[in-house]
Amino acid sequence: MENWLEELQLEGEKVKLVPLQWSHKEGLLEAAADGKLWELWFTSVPSALTIDSYIEKALEEKAEMTSLPFVIIDKKCGKIVGATRYCNAASIHKRLEIGYTWYAKSAQGTGVNTECKYLLLKYAFEKLNCICVQFKTDWFNIPSRNAISRLGAKQDGILRNDRINKDGTYRDTVVFSIIRQEWHGVKKSLEYKLMVHELH
Repeated sequence: MENWLEELQLEGEKVKLVPLQWSHKEGLLEAAADGKLWELWFTSVPSALTIDSYIEKALEEKAEMTSLPFVIIDKKCGKIVGATRYCNAASIHKRLEIGYTWYAKSAQGTGVNTECKYLLLKYAFEKLNCICVQFKTDWFNIPSRNAISRLGAKQDGILRNDRINKDGTYRDTVVFSIIRQEWHGVKKSLEYKLMVHELH
C-alpha cells in the first residue's frame, strides 16, 4: 500500500515541524513542563510517567500509515515548544485530522499555533489534495474550541459520551472541519493573521 502520509518537514517564518523521533523525548518533557501541561485533564500532554507510551503509540500509528506526528521547533531558540500530528488519515477518502496538538505555555498566544495550522492545512489541501480536514476536542477544552474556530473551521457537531477518560468520566467530543471548497478563504484569513502578528 502506498504511504499517503510520506515523512516530511514543514517550515515557516517562526516554526519548523519535524517528524517525531525518540531523540525528542527530553525536549518534549521540557516543553510540557513549561506550564505543567499534563495537569490539564482534558488534553493528552505527556509527563515523565507517560512520555514513553506517548512516543511509542505515535510511532506505531505512523508505521500503520494513519498518522504523521511532529514536534514543533521554535526557530528563534531552536527548542521544542510543542507537538502536533496528522492522524486518523484515510487516504481512500482524502481526509485526515489534525490533532494531539499542544504548546508550551510560553509559546501560547505568540502566533505559533496559527503558523503551524497554516503549514499543516496548506500541505493537506494543496499537496495531499484532501477534501476535508477535521479537528476534535473535548467539550470542556474551551481554549482549544476557540482556537479551532478562529482558524475558520466550522463546528460539525458533538459526539456525546464519545469515550471514557482515564479517570472514568465520559468525554463529549466536539468535531470541527474545513472542507476543500473553504480552503481558499481560510488560507487568505490565516495569511492575514500571520502578517498582522509580524507587524506587532
